[in-house]
Amino acid sequence: MSTAQHPFVQYALDPELAHLFSGPRPHTARGDWAALREVGTAGQAYMASLDPASTDVTRTRYTTPTADGATLELRWHRHRHTAPGPAVLYVHGGGMILGSLDAYERLLSWYAEQSKVPFLSVGYRLAPESCGTALAEDVYAGLLWLHQHAEELGVDLHRIAIMADSGGGAPAAGAAILARERELPVARQILIYPMLDDRNVDADPGLAGTATWTYDNNATAWQALLGERAGSDHVSPVEAPARLTDAATLPAAYIETGDLDIFRTEDILYAATLARAGVPVELHVHPGAPHGFDRLAPHAAVTRRAYQDRLRVITSL
Repeated sequence: MSTAQHPFVQYALDPELAHLFSGPRPHTARGDWAALREVGTAGQAYMASLDPASTDVTRTRYTTPTADGATLELRWHRHRHTAPGPAVLYVHGGGMILGSLDAYERLLSWYAEQSKVPFLSVGYRLAPESCGTALAEDVYAGLLWLHQHAEELGVDLHRIAIMADSGGGAPAAGAAILARERELPVARQILIYPMLDDRNVDADPGLAGTATWTYDNNATAWQALLGERAGSDHVSPVEAPARLTDAATLPAAYIETGDLDIFRTEDILYAATLARAGVPVELHVHPGAPHGFDRLAPHAAVTRRAYQDRLRVITSL
């Protein structure tokens, strides 16, 4: 990678992550969600193959109905030494247009093993087949199921967190907003480089060279979710949480992003919105880290630090 072609990358990228940009990267046209889903699904399968292995974790499948009559799959990841106490509802990434429970099974099993805190992953429906607030409502349905089955699962109702990465960030944060409105307790929201703002579609030249999730990808995904409303004044915070103006009484938040991630600024601003409303916030901006750095480079020092911080927050629930 020559300095002339990628001066910003040469200057800022964590050296342990440089290999992520050593070869060609797939490109899909803006608006072609089907092509992006195909490419992204292959990418998630690759990342899943890099996820750490775990032992002594059982995985149990459940289902729950949605408000509109659909059925969602849920997966419960529990280590055999888990004691009664907290739990985490996990919302997978994938730009809200791709992703699956399978692609996160190894990662969540590892979190459950390392923290001894059980994880419930929710198979929310994806855009464009589902759109608008439907994704956040699906996540809320998973949260409600966890509350309703807390006693049999050994879960403390007041120690349930919502955790998400990337494209899972919007429906997760949206579900936290719904939970506030419906008075369902959430102990914390743990948002890993979350995708929150439908207006973030114009390329920043300083970030374009390290965009593992590109501005074209972002526009495609938000258009799939919101249609012609994307970028307009007719988008609710439940759909795009960066639109939130009243953050009072939302759950305490842990937010991570990389300083080479196209979500960097929206994540920092969301943390500021929460903090201004008196919500406790822990914000990490990892130097030299692009989007998805942890799953693409699991042995890098920045990844190890990030996982240590996440596990600290999870075990403190």
